[in-house]
Amino acid sequence: MAKQWKAWLAAGVLAVVAGQAQAADQQAQIKRGEYLAIAGDCGACHSEEGKAPFSGGHAIASPLGTIFSTNITPSKTAGIGNYSEAQFAAALRQGVRGDGSQLYPAMPYTAYAKLSDEDVAALYAYFMHGVQPVDEQPQKTALPFPFNLRFSMAAWNWLFLDKQPFQPDATQSDEWNRGAYLVQGLTHCSTCHTPRNFLMAEQSAKNLQGASLGTWFAPDITAATLQGKPHWTREMLADYLATGHASNGATAGGPMLEAIDKSFSRMTPEDRQAIATYLLPAEAATQASAAKPGLTPVQGDDTPQASLSNGAVLYRSNCAACHNLAGQGLNGLPALQNHPVLNKPTADNVAMAVLQGVWPEKGQGMIGFAASLSDAQIADITNYVMQDIGHNQVQISADRVKTLRAGGAASPLMWMARAGMALAGVVIVLVLWWWRRRGRSRR
Repeated sequence: MAKQWKAWLAAGVLAVVAGQAQAADQQAQIKRGEYLAIAGDCGACHSEEGKAPFSGGHAIASPLGTIFSTNITPSKTAGIGNYSEAQFAAALRQGVRGDGSQLYPAMPYTAYAKLSDEDVAALYAYFMHGVQPVDEQPQKTALPFPFNLRFSMAAWNWLFLDKQPFQPDATQSDEWNRGAYLVQGLTHCSTCHTPRNFLMAEQSAKNLQGASLGTWFAPDITAATLQGKPHWTREMLADYLATGHASNGATAGGPMLEAIDKSFSRMTPEDRQAIATYLLPAEAATQASAAKPGLTPVQGDDTPQASLSNGAVLYRSNCAACHNLAGQGLNGLPALQNHPVLNKPTADNVAMAVLQGVWPEKGQGMIGFAASLSDAQIADITNYVMQDIGHNQVQISADRVKTLRAGGAASPLMWMARAGMALAGVVIVLVLWWWRRRGRSRR
């Protein structure tokens, strides 16, 4: 009997130890899923300011209309609490919801398709067990016809969705492959930095070569461009992803600043370095100059001159107090001279910074002038900064500023789709008419 009690006791101890090990493994998986959700920037779209995390309702502007993000908490009435892991994976990597309907590619499932099964499982564990359920249904997306017909996205996916998971390159280092996995998948860089065709699909032949987001412009981040002027190194890129600043003068704004605040800055230094290694596989010698300590004297002549352009006058009145008359920055505030944003093929980002300002979650910010300056005045300042400080002949018009202020130009895709459907309808009617007439002629 004593032996039997010992056996039972040993079995009990083993069961407790096994249970504790299993619980520890689950907590580690949940913690990993939390990190992956941060790297994937899930909160940027699925969390609205003033509301519970991941409860949805965030308005996402698209060329087809406003898309409202869904509740992805484990709520069984308003969220994804009833999703199996297979359904969660299908939504994440194929754009198919638990009820079988299609998601819009505003959710970057085209990039998340690269995720490994292990990472999908960790994300599922986090959202099911590491997030508080919120039983609140956000506003539903109601795009205009024909895009309100979600089943049409199945055809779009058939044409453009690559379901192949990430495949490491055996000829590259582990660090390069980690960076490739992050850039191509989890951090979905191509979603913004790759131009799209008329059906809003990424043009893979122009991967990461820069694209307009309607208002802000996501620049070319291919290695050839990053190694040009202004010069980037891996260290600069890693610093930029961590802080929004780089020693070559670059400062982040718009959607990139949001991604840095909410995602990249919270990733590990090793992952940021891996991204830099992937984007710059061939490291080049740095050309960055060290920052000068101490106060920066005002440079330039502030004596009123009758020959000053409208842009110069406006710049001196609104910008020079922080950026210096010559654009060299004052006392730690960003310099405009040699700033990478002035080397872009569009002036949209400069105009957007003037309109909206640049407000990081931490650190110094820049006010916006949308309420105090007209479209023509913002165009004048932008053109002065681009040409006189940046020595770039790219200019912007007041009409373009007006479009940017309104949120970007309307997409012709809706009218193209409607016209296409009308044409298809006409073709179907003609075919039916021909078939009926042919049938009659045989009688």
